[in-house]
Amino acid sequence: MANNIRRIWETDPASRPRERTFESDVVGRFRSGRKVGNQPEPLSEWRVTTGDPLVAAEIARRMGGEPAEWETDKEDNLEVLTEASSIEIIIESSDKLDASMKLFGLSGLAHHCDGVEYLSPDEDLGKACGCPELVQDRKDRARAGRGPKPSIDVAFKVADAPELGVFRFNSGSWELVKVFHTLLADVDSYDGPVRARLSIEPVSYTTKAGRDVSYNKPVITVLGPDETAHSLAA
Repeated sequence: MANNIRRIWETDPASRPRERTFESDVVGRFRSGRKVGNQPEPLSEWRVTTGDPLVAAEIARRMGGEPAEWETDKEDNLEVLTEASSIEIIIESSDKLDASMKLFGLSGLAHHCDGVEYLSPDEDLGKACGCPELVQDRKDRARAGRGPKPSIDVAFKVADAPELGVFRFNSGSWELVKVFHTLLADVDSYDGPVRARLSIEPVSYTTKAGRDVSYNKPVITVLGPDETAHSLAA
């Protein structure tokens, strides 16, 4: 079957898609939500977007769902609403993990910091960003649209199909920020790539005032070294 797929472009080589360097190119994104109209909708199973129909088909085969087009001005114009809330991934190193605070305005990125100092633009790099010291105050400002919120970025490969290339997951979860330092330490505790589980987990509780609260949160759990990488190295 794979050989037949490769021959699709045999009679029209000029139309063959460019070869990807999977180490640097992003083939798709894992998303824990979508927009319905102008309203965000959290999802309990992963949504994967990509511009490659072969990648979309393979994700659907492994995680359920059907590839479909969605409205976007980006390259990842195909989406798969999967049936999986969890998947094992490979993280090459802690260099593939990044966390900062970002606020976007009408003209793009308006504020980018680490909670203490600006990270961009270059002329502001290292200057005090003016964010509140207390995390709750930062949350309140972010909810009001007056301050940055977390931007956590993870680059990884699907553990059972690393040949597909590099995917990314970006999250604004305050819950994930709380444990980000632990995630970095867990990845760094192994010499080389690690295998991890990327999940969407439901959270529900009742407040002291008697109000029921429920939401979904992304969770990344390091499972151990990637044995595939060790086998290849050997």
